[in-house]
Amino acid sequence: MPTIEANRDRLLDCMKALESCAVAFSGGVDSAVVAQAAYVALGQRAVAVTGVSASLASGELAEASAVAGQIGIRHEVLRTDEFANPDYTENSPRRCFHCKSELYAQMHRKLSDWQVATIVSGANLDDQGDYRPGLEAATQWNVRSPLADCGFGKTAVRELATHWNLPVWDKPATPCLSSRVAYGEEVTRERLAMIDRAERFLRDAGYGTLRVRYHAGDLARIEIPPDRIAQLAEASERARLTEQFLKIGFRYICLDLEGFRSGSQNLVLASVLQR
Repeated sequence: MPTIEANRDRLLDCMKALESCAVAFSGGVDSAVVAQAAYVALGQRAVAVTGVSASLASGELAEASAVAGQIGIRHEVLRTDEFANPDYTENSPRRCFHCKSELYAQMHRKLSDWQVATIVSGANLDDQGDYRPGLEAATQWNVRSPLADCGFGKTAVRELATHWNLPVWDKPATPCLSSRVAYGEEVTRERLAMIDRAERFLRDAGYGTLRVRYHAGDLARIEIPPDRIAQLAEASERARLTEQFLKIGFRYICLDLEGFRSGSQNLVLASVLQR
């Protein structure tokens, strides 16, 4: 099995071969590792780019900026406008394709300004085993995926993040707020703001890795770690949460007894795709 140092050097060689690049940078562990490698290999010929819209959860831009600052890489912020595309807001299973297409299109238009030639993403080898239409958008825009090209899955990525002392080495996946909206329910800025406020309330209450899923009729389906379900089900906690969620705008509040599962919205994909 290759050592961490061997994996690091392999990734650095991959980045050096690009000569210059713009990293699609969310600030999560995957894109942070790519940004770190890009900066080590290319210096000022690399730039980290964060797309910002209503679908970005509170605090994510500040955290991405902090991580970019620690790495030392140039950091650019792009205001994306995926909400102007009805193919995005209708929220079919291909929503992510339209979101990533908007980001990559905007990045492509700025490459000459940034004086770089290639767009790279943080997609890793494990991503290829899930339904990810965003990868199709990456192919259409000739976006390179250095982690996947090097054969690195999530474990190898986290090892490299630890090696480089990146603070997000153990950060859970943090997909955009739109991923919380059930397929077929329109994605709106108002609904995403509701989700964001609800998740902030639960995080501030110490419930850890969680999701608030939006379903038809302003229904909130709450996913928290299974070992915290009993705590949230206590009368005082339920009363406090119910009061807050109703103020936010939800009409119905459900606690998912299976607990947090990343990508649980995709459980219905087979039936949705057959419509």
